[in-house]
Amino acid sequence: MTGNILDKFRLNGKTAIVTGGNTGLGFDMASALAQAGADVILTSRSEQRAKEAAERIAASYGVRTMGLEMDQRYYASVEKMAKNAFRFNNRIDILVNNAGGGAGLSDGDFIAREVETMADMIAINLTGVLYCCKAVSKYMVMQRYGRIVNIASVAGMIGRDRKIYKDNGRNQQPVEYAAAKGGVISMSRDLAAYLAPAGVCVNSLSPGLFNKGELSEGFDRDASAKIMKGRTGKLNSDIMGPILFLCSDAAEYITGHNLVVDGGFTVFK
Repeated sequence: MTGNILDKFRLNGKTAIVTGGNTGLGFDMASALAQAGADVILTSRSEQRAKEAAERIAASYGVRTMGLEMDQRYYASVEKMAKNAFRFNNRIDILVNNAGGGAGLSDGDFIAREVETMADMIAINLTGVLYCCKAVSKYMVMQRYGRIVNIASVAGMIGRDRKIYKDNGRNQQPVEYAAAKGGVISMSRDLAAYLAPAGVCVNSLSPGLFNKGELSEGFDRDASAKIMKGRTGKLNSDIMGPILFLCSDAAEYITGHNLVVDGGFTVFK
């Protein structure tokens, strides 16, 4: 091997898209890529929020940024975003499919849940990720280079104990959220096989429970007791190294993998 291994973590000259990058873990991941030198495009359903977040990252790290509106439930919106993103630097090197969520925002009881709400959850968290991969990967195939990281969840790997939710008065995780995130993990593996001949790596990243400021003290305490590291994930910290690794050339021999970032939760009994 020649050169410095640390150089493989640099993203200078690369252009990255982070969907849903205006807040929370998405903003953390966009910040990590910008710190490594990538120009970053952020998406949100709100163009204003996307642009404001992009301006914050540009001011902090001195890279070029752009904010774009996108609702990934609709392919026309996704395709428009991808075209505008490509025009930014005439290339797209990295796609982080982070947009999604919605678990815990409404009553997740499976029996009582409205089927329209379930379908929308799948559209946001699975179909939308598939749409983004389709719209962006064609540019990567043309370049013969790309890194796609689809943000899944430990919800797609294990069954969820609802007691901690009930004890702390919190809406439980919907079953279809787990179905969507499990689909993201499986889809990433097969897409990795499809895109490997074109020099594109596809992986998924499954975060565990991160406290983004919305968890009660009791829920955080009870959840931490189930985590090997004894705490929930921290913003502006725990997700940044893993996403940089998967998006960098340090991970050029890794594809079809699901990287779990959960403090040991899924293997702690």
